[in-house]
Amino acid sequence: MNEQNSKRKHHRSGGFATHIDNLDWSFTPLGPRIAWPPVLEQTLSLVMSAGVPMAILWGTDGVMLYNDAYAAFAGQRHPDFLGRPISEAWPELATFNSRVVRIVLDGRTLSFGDRHAVIERNGELQDVWLNLDFSPVRDHDGVPLGVLAILKDTTHRVRTEQRLAIAQQAGGVGTLEWYPETGELDVSDEYRRIWGLDADTTVTDTLLVSLLHPDDRAISGPSRLANSNPLDYAEYRRIDQVTGEVRWITRRGQVVSSERTGKRRFVGIAFDITARKQAEVTLQQSEERWRGLFEQMHEGFFTADIMRDDAGKIIDFVFIDINPAFERQTGLVAAETVGKPVTQAIPGIQSDLIATYGEVVETGTARQFEVHIPALGNRWYEAHARKVGPDRFAVLFLDITIRKAAEERMRQSEERFRTLSQSMPNHVWTAGADGLLDWFNDQVLAYSGMTSEELGGSGWAGMVHPDDIEAASEAWNAARTSAQTYQTEFRLRRNDGTYRWHIARAVPVLAQNGGVLHWIGTNTDIDDQKQAEVALADSAAYLEARVEERTAQLFEMQKALQQSQKMETIGKLTGGVAHDFNNLLQVVSGNINLLAKDVVGNEKAERRITNALAGVGRGAKLASQLLAFGRRQPLEPKVVHLGKLLTGMDDLLRRSIGEAIEVETIVSGGLWNTSIDPSQLENAVLNLAINARDAMAGAGKLTVEVGNAFLDEAYARNHLEVEAGQYVMLAVTDTGAGIAPDVLEQVFEPFFSTKEEGKGSGLGLSMVYGFVKQSNGHVKIYSEVRQGTTVKLYLPRALATEDAEVRQDFGPVAGGTETVLVVEDDDHVRDTAIDLLTDLGYRVLKASDAQSALAIVESGIAIDLLFTDVVMPGSLTSPELARKAKQRLPRLAVLFTSGYTENSIVHHGRLDAGVELLSKPYTREAMARKIRQVLGNQSRSDAASPQTMLPTKPAPDVTPETIRVLVVEDDALIRLDMVDMLLSAGYEIEEAGSGEDALDLITRQRFDVLVTDLGLPGMSGAELANAARLINPELGIVVASGQSGLPDNIPEGARLLSKPFDPEQLKAIVAEVAGDTS
Repeated sequence: MNEQNSKRKHHRSGGFATHIDNLDWSFTPLGPRIAWPPVLEQTLSLVMSAGVPMAILWGTDGVMLYNDAYAAFAGQRHPDFLGRPISEAWPELATFNSRVVRIVLDGRTLSFGDRHAVIERNGELQDVWLNLDFSPVRDHDGVPLGVLAILKDTTHRVRTEQRLAIAQQAGGVGTLEWYPETGELDVSDEYRRIWGLDADTTVTDTLLVSLLHPDDRAISGPSRLANSNPLDYAEYRRIDQVTGEVRWITRRGQVVSSERTGKRRFVGIAFDITARKQAEVTLQQSEERWRGLFEQMHEGFFTADIMRDDAGKIIDFVFIDINPAFERQTGLVAAETVGKPVTQAIPGIQSDLIATYGEVVETGTARQFEVHIPALGNRWYEAHARKVGPDRFAVLFLDITIRKAAEERMRQSEERFRTLSQSMPNHVWTAGADGLLDWFNDQVLAYSGMTSEELGGSGWAGMVHPDDIEAASEAWNAARTSAQTYQTEFRLRRNDGTYRWHIARAVPVLAQNGGVLHWIGTNTDIDDQKQAEVALADSAAYLEARVEERTAQLFEMQKALQQSQKMETIGKLTGGVAHDFNNLLQVVSGNINLLAKDVVGNEKAERRITNALAGVGRGAKLASQLLAFGRRQPLEPKVVHLGKLLTGMDDLLRRSIGEAIEVETIVSGGLWNTSIDPSQLENAVLNLAINARDAMAGAGKLTVEVGNAFLDEAYARNHLEVEAGQYVMLAVTDTGAGIAPDVLEQVFEPFFSTKEEGKGSGLGLSMVYGFVKQSNGHVKIYSEVRQGTTVKLYLPRALATEDAEVRQDFGPVAGGTETVLVVEDDDHVRDTAIDLLTDLGYRVLKASDAQSALAIVESGIAIDLLFTDVVMPGSLTSPELARKAKQRLPRLAVLFTSGYTENSIVHHGRLDAGVELLSKPYTREAMARKIRQVLGNQSRSDAASPQTMLPTKPAPDVTPETIRVLVVEDDALIRLDMVDMLLSAGYEIEEAGSGEDALDLITRQRFDVLVTDLGLPGMSGAELANAARLINPELGIVVASGQSGLPDNIPEGARLLSKPFDPEQLKAIVAEVAGDTS
């Protein structure tokens, strides 16, 4: 067996033959090698020694054996299908091969030329064309046992022939043969089409030449070909005989000589190149346009080729072309730069820039980057590089030095913003134009216990209470869409899991085109405020219900003002009415007083005079009540001990309510003092006592009690108009019928009365209410039907000692001989006043306005008393007249008179210090006593101050022109008072009633000092202070508050001005904060 195997190996050579010899054939359908029939071994030896692809398909299954040439054709399928049935080896050809094997094993042969097949080879489907020959392999008896297959791959030839045919048809290629000796010309159909000749036309050289453009005829024809080189190439134009269109034709060919006969013939091709010629023209025009753009564009542009060392490493690049803009941007000159390596053109250029451009060329990936080139004047550029050739790249070059400087300024600005934001107690955050949050100060992180990454984007929503997230998101999206300020309230989860209410505000930072660049926002803790709102919710709902009920009743009130007007509006209206009413009463009263002297002894006339004066008195009382409930009554507060005052009223009370009513007065020990107008308090107590008498139907018990009281923060939260603190409480209690609940809510309404028509004006309790409120107090009424009523007046405690009691003059009325200047714009009132004064013996001067009065003062006439109405027409006010007159005449006494003082000499309902007022209407007796009092006070003042004998020129005002103060207070009266105080110090003042209005002013104007209350509507004073400091870090801040200290969230450096304060305290702290040393 070994000898036989040795023979087998001897007939085969090569690596594949060795593979066949070493293969274990026992696992194949052919079985062990030793059992193969001799004819198979012989055929295999033939196949293995052949140089063409051959294969044996053995048996009915066509088990495959093949040689090296066939293995090369099989590709990656070899050697896997060696020894396998052909149906498994070529499954895509299974049907064809099965038919071949069957036919050939029947003893027939098969042959196929350029047989097309689609086979899978080397991992892909391929189209192939094959020449195939199949013949039977017979044993010694002539029985076919297998198939011998011979294969030739003709794919390349077939594809070449196909491409040639397609090229001639699709490419428009025509062929020709020309024999110079005979002039015979043979052309193809495509050649005729190219020249525009039909099939019937006889083509000659002369005909072709005649169709050429005249300038091109010399380059074609027999004579040229006869004398030309063997190789021929020409381009020429022919003219279309029908359209006149010029077409370009190219001809390529060769002159061939017959070795046997020596004859020559020209074989060539021709095709139409008109489209190419047109494309060349278009390309030339395009290049001209590109060059124009290249020269004129504002952006720098250059092209360059990379340079390599011997190892192929990129070491430099050479400028090929640069445009004028690049010259301007870099300072380089084209004539000195183009053709030079960059390391020579720009000494000191950084090597990493060369590497970056090299990467663009090596990878073919475009790059955009910013580069700082110190060697080009320390400038910044933005480069857009792209590969445009094998070793060439082009760069669009932009000078961004200015932009980079702006970015650096922006970076520094953002750094300042973040430093300031980190110092604030509030949450501060920023968001991009897309609304996704991207930065938080440390306060946000500490409060939430979350990281910036967790909060960023939309992660902040994880802090928001689930019930609030929808509204918060909708508000945020609406603000982003409209680019308007964002404001909403929601609960935020603290790191311990508790939720606290916050108000979130954000403003957009806009670009010049109006688009949003980013957002800056804050969250401020308002949980305490929310708790207060919850505590007051029930009270607010109750009040709202009561208002709705009362509205219907107020429409039915007779002789009453409509409730829809605010108390302030009613006060102004009643003040104006009282002013005119008092002027009328003054004319009547004065003339009746004067008339009384003329009817002395006439009993009937005197009785009428008395009745008339009583009517004037009732009218004056009505006017006083109008002013009282409108809180326009001029008060003269004194520090008093209510126990003493009430004790002194005991007899008056008993006379007023009758002997059938028991009166008990209770004064608690250690009673505090209070600052109150004594006469107005007596009127209030008397009003309450008379109301109690009517409620008790003339019989019962009246208890007047006074003691100390403290209204705490809880009480103040439930009564918004009350400030917590110490009060003196005065209570008036009766044992009458009591007041029904539906009536109790209306008892303080102006003109409301349960009495019969004509029995009361309905102003008594309104006067009490207005007087107490004007005195910064509080009124509370308690009542039960058939049990009685208690009215409690809470009056603020005064820490000062009790004022000395001023004795009233009840002696005979006295006049005088001094000179009085009467200033009154109402002719009738002025004439009446002059008559009264003249009747009292005074020498009288008169003026109808302040300006005229000042002229009289300036004239040098001796004047002892200026008697002037408060309300004066013209630009010069009465207080200003008094001031100027006192400067001119230091010993001049001043007495004001008015039926309604507004804010000229009365502030916060109280007469200014040192001001004397005679309220209209007044009687002759009241006028006489008041004038003597004022003149007497002036005489005592003159005696105590002898240095005022001569008028002195007042010191000039110091006006700190550069100091501007913004006063923010929602209470208009307090704000006006503060403004007046600061204006008197010479500061330039702006005012606002809310934090939002103030912030608008701060964004548009410069201020040195902000003076603000804490309790503002909407934005709080603390929030305003923080926002203002963000805008102006140098702004001085003064917080005017009734609290004992500053809250934690106030900016550093803020100063506290505790309420109440006087003008000097206000001026001093503003001067300190502003650094005003004047």
